[in-house]
Amino acid sequence: MSGFYKQNLDYITDASVNPDRRRYAVPAEAPRHYIDLDVYGDSAAYKLPRYWSDAVTQIGEDSLVKHGIVPWHINRVYFQLREAFLLRDPAGILRLSADLGHYVGDAHVPLHTTRNYDGQLTDQIGIHAFWESRLPELFFSDYDFFVGRAQHLENVQLEVWKVIARTHQALDSVLHIEKELSRTMGERKFNFETKGKQTVKVFSLSYSKRYHELLNGMVERQFRASVKMTGNLWFTAWVDAGQPDLKSLIHYQPTEEELARRREELKKWREEKNVQGRVHESEN
Repeated sequence: MSGFYKQNLDYITDASVNPDRRRYAVPAEAPRHYIDLDVYGDSAAYKLPRYWSDAVTQIGEDSLVKHGIVPWHINRVYFQLREAFLLRDPAGILRLSADLGHYVGDAHVPLHTTRNYDGQLTDQIGIHAFWESRLPELFFSDYDFFVGRAQHLENVQLEVWKVIARTHQALDSVLHIEKELSRTMGERKFNFETKGKQTVKVFSLSYSKRYHELLNGMVERQFRASVKMTGNLWFTAWVDAGQPDLKSLIHYQPTEEELARRREELKKWREEKNVQGRVHESEN
């Protein structure tokens, strides 16, 4: 797996922002990036149905989509990635791996778990980009991203919900610490920087540094957890697909006819193993 992904690192890097690009063209894309847990009441991260079909039955699809579906969508993309491994489709593997990394990253941002996603409800407009963009831009070089070997996950959907719960637990600190810091450093909160040909208003370096310090490593921890979870999901999809030989796929591109034939073979295999219903349930 390492050789395959390293060989295609440039593509994955470029494609990792495709989900954000699709938000402006695909109406169904936006809800895949977040979940407004506070809409569902206290301890929603622990009480909401773990599986999509149960959630639709209990809450209704329209309401789910309105308030975000990221934990269920990560599970769906995992199954799509597993399918790409089964089909030995390198283009699909890379595209879905990049997508999966994006959604996993979103699931590790505390402000992706609340309807107060940009501090608009607490007079903290701009905090979203501050936490997930400004701070990493300034302090990224100090982070340690060596997180150990990937691990196989026995139940992807349940593990994703654990991520959501841990991420949401950090939300109060994200908002409260910034609110208090703004009260004490108000006049030093912003300055102006030149980026390219534009001069833009940004959170000042001194303010950003202090906020980063008060968060006590939170941004780095969430980054590391995101890296680890992405690796776990890639590895799990590969293992669950029978560990296909990826070295042979590095420079290989199957034809559409060959992929269609493999999809038909997979369909027949599922019917023989009587797993079609369970796979459909998990994917939806």
